[in-house]
Formats: sequence, C-alpha cells, structure tokens
Amino acid sequence: MGKHFKAPTPGKAGSTRMNLFMVYARRERKFFLLIGLAMLVSAVFYPYPRIAMWLGFMFAGYSAVANDSIQTIGTFIASNSNRKWYWLWLYIGLIFVFAILTSWFLYDGDVSFLRLQSKGLEQAPTEFAFLQLAAPVILLVLTRMKIPVSTTFMLLTSFSGSLSTVTGMLQKSTSGYFIAFSCSVLIWLIFAKPFQRLVKGEAHQAWVWFQWLTSGTLWYLWIAQDAANIAVYLPRSLNVAELLFFLAFIFGGLGLLFYLKGDKIQGIVNEKSDVADVRSATLIDLVYAFILFWFTQVNTIPMSTTWVFIGLLAGREVGMKAAKYGASTGKWRKTWTLIGKDIVYVSVGLIVSMILAIAVNAGIRREIWSIIAN
Repeated sequence: MGKHFKAPTPGKAGSTRMNLFMVYARRERKFFLLIGLAMLVSAVFYPYPRIAMWLGFMFAGYSAVANDSIQTIGTFIASNSNRKWYWLWLYIGLIFVFAILTSWFLYDGDVSFLRLQSKGLEQAPTEFAFLQLAAPVILLVLTRMKIPVSTTFMLLTSFSGSLSTVTGMLQKSTSGYFIAFSCSVLIWLIFAKPFQRLVKGEAHQAWVWFQWLTSGTLWYLWIAQDAANIAVYLPRSLNVAELLFFLAFIFGGLGLLFYLKGDKIQGIVNEKSDVADVRSATLIDLVYAFILFWFTQVNTIPMSTTWVFIGLLAGREVGMKAAKYGASTGKWRKTWTLIGKDIVYVSVGLIVSMILAIAVNAGIRREIWSIIAN
C-alpha cells in the first residue's frame, strides 16, 4: 500500500479549481464581455430617463423570457426537439403578440394585464437608479448559471415603493409553491402508474396537437402574470409606436431563444424525469395552466411563476417516486437533492432581489427601519 500511495500535492485542489475557473472563463468570455458592456451602458445612461427606460426594457425583456422559458416553453422545447426551431418560435411568438394586443386593447394601453396597478407599482418611473438597469443584467448572469431566479422578485421589487407590495408578492408566491407542490404530489401519486401504462409506445399524433394547445394556453396565462416584469420600465399606457417596438423586440428575442433551444437554463427541465415525452410534457403543462389560471382570478398582485413551476416539478418528482418505490430507502436521495438545489437557487434569487430593493428604494428602507425600531 505504501509503495503505491502518492501524497497529495499541497495546494493541488486549489490549483484544480483555478484551472476549472479559467477554462470556464475562456469558454464564456464572449458572454461576459457582453455583460460588461451592458453594465457600462447602464452606468452611462441611467441618468437619462427616456433612454434608460428602453434600455431597461430591452435588458428585462430578454432576461425575463430567457430565465422563465423553463416554466412555460421548457417542456415544449424538450418534447419537440425533433422539430424545426422556427415553427416553434412562430407559434409561441404569435401567441405572445395576441396576448399583449389583448391587454393593450382591453386596458387602455396597459400591456401588463393590470399587474402594475398594485400599490407602489402603479406609477411609471420618472427617474432610474443604476441598480434598476443592472438588475436584468444580473438576472442574465444567473440564467447563464442555470439558476431559476424569480424574475418577479428580481425586477419588480427594485421599483416597488411599498414594502407591503413586496410582502404581498412573497406571500402569494410562497402559497403558489406549496399549492403547486401539493397538487402535483397528489396527481402523480394517484395517476403516475395508470398514466405510464397509458403512454407506452409511440405517442399518437393527437397527443402532439393536444400538447401544442396546452402549451399555448399555458404560455398565454404566463404572459398575463409576468408581462409586468418587462413592462415595469415603461409608461403604464403605451402608444402605438411604443407597442410595436415592445412586440418586435420580444418577438425577436423569442426567436433567438428557440434557436438556442432554451439555452443553459433548459437543463433545469431536462434533468427531470420523462419531460421529453410529449404525453408527460402535456400533463405537466396542463396542471401548471390550471394553477396559473386560478391565481389570475385571486387578485392582480404580481407573483413569482418560477416558484409555482419549481413547486410543480418538485411535487411531480415526489409523487412519481412515491408511486414507484413507496418509502423505500436509498431511492430518494437524487429526488431530494434536485428539490433542495432548486429551493436554494430560488432563495438565492430572492435574497439578491431584496438586497436590490433595499439598496434602491428609500421608502422600503424607511419602512424596514421603522419595523426594527418598533
């Protein structure tokens, strides 16, 4: 044993980590150059509101859709990987255009489905802080790291002038996670085995059409909840020219997202069980759509759809494992690891967003200090 034993070289672990970091930095150098450029542009133009609001919109538009793609179109991308990306893009892109036009016509130029009418968000910003423009850029970095951050918290909290709005969003999002988790555990616990027997073999063409219909409905409901995250930088009522730019930019961003097949964040969906099967993807989207529809009826307070989706996938994994293995030890480690990792990620996003909100908003700082003082 002594003959073959080789003592570890001091500092070898640190050297290995440094080498891995350098490899990662070289591989991602173009991305980080773009991030650096975006930060520089934000620093230069944030004092000029008319320019800053459109810069913020463009940064938020792509970063919000890129991060949240795992929720609504992640399973759609995974289960349609054999189809041309531009057909998927046109379908999802045209639904986006239809949804935004619907809100614009119904609510007098408002493209957020009235989500920005909550206290503290109802007034369009007339001046910007650097961190408000930097928030979506930071979100892009977290997205690149495959962290499913809540765009609602990351983008809206830095604009909210009221702590009660932030706590309202947090309460609604937390309840969304637990409702989605509980519902999906129950559904997959009861129907996992019958559903697996039903979906053996190649899927019938009808499943493909049903999945496209379900994904389209889910995408529309997501827009009704999360368009506020993009529109928060803009006037609360858009004129025709502003509307056309809004639509064109997001439509083009969706095209890039589909061309990249969901980019890095798609891994959050792909690592879950059986999401590439069109029938499993359809069931996920259907359950998620019902949950989002229910929350659209509760009130107009914005919520984190990311938290709802993470809860849905976590409950699905638990339900499937419970149906297959029961309480058998040794079968749950990977499941709990995945769930724990996702919870840590969304918690990191919440902490970062709260730091941004406190740093930007003097009103929130005063409210927090008042609570501490009392």
